Amino acid sequence: MSTQHGTGKVSRRDRGMFRTKTVEQSIQDTEEPEHSLKKSLSALDLTVFGVGVVIGTGIFVLTGKIAKEQAGPAVALSFVVAGVVCALAALCYAEFASTVPVAGSAYTFSYASLGELPAWIIGWDLILELALGCAVVAVGWSGYIRSLMDSAGWHLPAGLSGTHEGVFGFDLLACILVLVLTGILVLGMKLSSRVTAVIVGIKVTVVLLVIIAGAFFISGANYQPFIPPSEPVTGGGGLAAPLVQLMFGFTPSNFGTMGIFAAAAVVFFAFIGFDIVATAAEETRNPQRDVPRGILGSLAICTLLYVAVSVVVTGMEKYSRLSTDAPLADAFKDLGHPFFANIISFGAAVGLTSVCMILLLGQSRVFFAMSRDGLMPRIFSRSHPRFGTPYRATILLGVIVAIASGFTSIDVLAELVNIGTLFAFVVVAVGVIILRSSRPDLPRSFRTPLVPFVPLLSVLASLWLMLNLPAETWVRFGIWMVVGFGIYFVYGRGHSRLGMRMRQKGRTGTEGQEGAAGTRP
Repeated sequence: MSTQHGTGKVSRRDRGMFRTKTVEQSIQDTEEPEHSLKKSLSALDLTVFGVGVVIGTGIFVLTGKIAKEQAGPAVALSFVVAGVVCALAALCYAEFASTVPVAGSAYTFSYASLGELPAWIIGWDLILELALGCAVVAVGWSGYIRSLMDSAGWHLPAGLSGTHEGVFGFDLLACILVLVLTGILVLGMKLSSRVTAVIVGIKVTVVLLVIIAGAFFISGANYQPFIPPSEPVTGGGGLAAPLVQLMFGFTPSNFGTMGIFAAAAVVFFAFIGFDIVATAAEETRNPQRDVPRGILGSLAICTLLYVAVSVVVTGMEKYSRLSTDAPLADAFKDLGHPFFANIISFGAAVGLTSVCMILLLGQSRVFFAMSRDGLMPRIFSRSHPRFGTPYRATILLGVIVAIASGFTSIDVLAELVNIGTLFAFVVVAVGVIILRSSRPDLPRSFRTPLVPFVPLLSVLASLWLMLNLPAETWVRFGIWMVVGFGIYFVYGRGHSRLGMRMRQKGRTGTEGQEGAAGTRP
């Protein structure tokens, strides 16, 4: 161990950026009366949260778009590949969440295994990405609602309808949605889970109805060829090209076998969110049992639905004729069934509501955990005395996201959420290996199988998908990291509660569990 026993001194490494927080200390911090969250969730609640955030408009839009442009009918295989990558990460998340049932997800896991600076970077990354994602989802929801209002003859003034085609405006509906959902989250997790359950019930019913109805219009001829011949990708050079292309110089291709894997890097976006289930571990009645069930159960359900929808849409209409805006809805229209197209639009609008809520939930829990550790101002780590929710963090972030959504144009949607999530997957997988080695004594109600092989496969699969992302996404991600480093060194490092405990022990010449078990071996 790096602590110098018997000297009363704490090594330079213990005071440094990679000091780790013991699992015992993380759990002990959740028992502080003013900084604890109310436990009210079950495995079913967690599964509903997972399905609620993953199933959104992507299931109605992304399937057809990628089938037409990159994979053909084999897009179903792309969803399977992306699902396998997520499953590898989910097994690692399940072990960590059952071992460290504390709010914060990948941030908390990183603090227990990799150290304070990596934990800060992951937490900083997740907060910003979830905020950006929520703002964009709220704008998308606003667009659906305005369309429905226009159909009913109600029209919002242009100045309150958001920014469109260069015309500046404030998106009032998006702002109101975020504020209402913020209020629901403040009033308690059980209320939030009930609202989410109703929304998820509606949109899953719509998805199943579309799958069943679409199955009657499938033509086997539309699946020929199932894997279209490979076509080289033209254009898209410079920073718009995938990083792997710039690194190794090969020409990427659409369709064919490589097209399936290239498409998997894109449809992976549709799975983002299942890991948010881990952020609610601290508010779960039996986290050791229920969090793994919620993570793996929601991922299995979503993968099955995505594959089924992709099989239906490519069977209803030839992949080359699919529209890229609303492929499933337009396929029903082309077949003379606009009723189902309207149901799809309704399901998409309803689905976005739960996506927005759960993104807000996830970022507030990560922020709350960082605040409780002193890496963010401690004032935001107070829980509500009645509702048991992190109300200060929820309100602060809710207001910020509401304002951002009011001024966010859907045209400036940046695909940053995916690279950050894949980065978190890598960190969690590495963390499982490290914690198995450094703390084999920890009770683990769920154990990732075949360690270290499964975590290593998760790392390699996540890195491969990251390399298939545009270089400009990596540049933006790098800027985020630089800003995060700056804030950590200016504020987080000096206010860290773990750092303060270690400095105090160094001054008093005492050494306790935090000094011995809380450092990296």
